[in-house]
Amino acid sequence: MANKNRLLKEAKVAEIKEKLEKAQSVILTQYQGLTVEEDTELRKALREAGVEYKVYKNKLVTLAAKELGYDGIVEYLEGPVSVSFGYEDPTAPARIVNDFAKTHKKFELKAGIVQGEIFDGEKVKQLASIPPKEVLIAKLLGSFKAPLSNLVYLLNAVKEKQEQSAE
Repeated sequence: MANKNRLLKEAKVAEIKEKLEKAQSVILTQYQGLTVEEDTELRKALREAGVEYKVYKNKLVTLAAKELGYDGIVEYLEGPVSVSFGYEDPTAPARIVNDFAKTHKKFELKAGIVQGEIFDGEKVKQLASIPPKEVLIAKLLGSFKAPLSNLVYLLNAVKEKQEQSAE
């Protein structure tokens, strides 16, 4: 019986370790005091953004984190802790849980791992202020478009002036 439990725990640690390696960002939150409806609301928002939300035993997360060299995250694994894994957009989990925490005072950002770097709760809040990748790309394309539009306008004005002087 004890051997079976050990195998189950080792499998769970391997699962957590795999998720930690694969994720671009991992956000730890304290969820104690949320109602079922609030938890469902949070899970839905995270799922829609492609973020995986799990609750694991802190001891298992600690073992997986230590195996990957994330010893600094262990101090945040106290009490009931949930884990959000962001695989595509590294800012998505931070943004969603931060917005949720603003309206749910019992929900608290504890820490995170973003592209291998450990962040405390305040740094996670700063990360949450970064717009989504799509918005950043749109802004970048807009900044490329403005000078090109001005150039086209200028060339068109020169062409019209030359046509007027030719008449």
